[in-house]
Amino acid sequence: MPREEVVERLLTVFRDRGYDGASLAELSEATGLGKSSLYHYFPGGKEEMAGAVIAHLNEWLWVHALEPLTQPGAPARRIQRMVEALDECYAGGKNACVLGNMVVGAGRQIFQRELRKSFGAWIDALAKVLADAGQPPKQARERAEDAVIRIEGALILAGGLGEPTPFRRLLKRLPHDLLAD
Repeated sequence: MPREEVVERLLTVFRDRGYDGASLAELSEATGLGKSSLYHYFPGGKEEMAGAVIAHLNEWLWVHALEPLTQPGAPARRIQRMVEALDECYAGGKNACVLGNMVVGAGRQIFQRELRKSFGAWIDALAKVLADAGQPPKQARERAEDAVIRIEGALILAGGLGEPTPFRRLLKRLPHDLLAD
């Protein structure tokens, strides 16, 4: 099985369980690989597996959600492309956020650098679009941070309720809210 497919299967476990909650037995079951085979792919064990998942997700988010923010075009359209990518990534609010779940427990300290980089890139890209839309830099940065807070919070609420409506409602409103005067 190609490493990328293994990582995608691991992603589902870390997304649903977080770093602390993901057992080697669950990771093995999700991939269909024995523990020794998993260690063949990831000699560094669970920590290396989780790091590969974060890197994989960061690459996907960059290509599908953040890079569109850096492209030419109207700020509203650039934000809408990010929203569409997030909707896809989180299955309309049915999937938890891997990055959010990795912030909880031991994963927070182990992956702090990667998580800071992930969230920072997201906030920076969004703040740049808002500045391009004419917002003062400080306001653009604060709105970008607030947007990430709202997205992550909506994912948590949707998961807690077992109902994706809060996430879907947020995504629908987000482009307008970000660009409002």
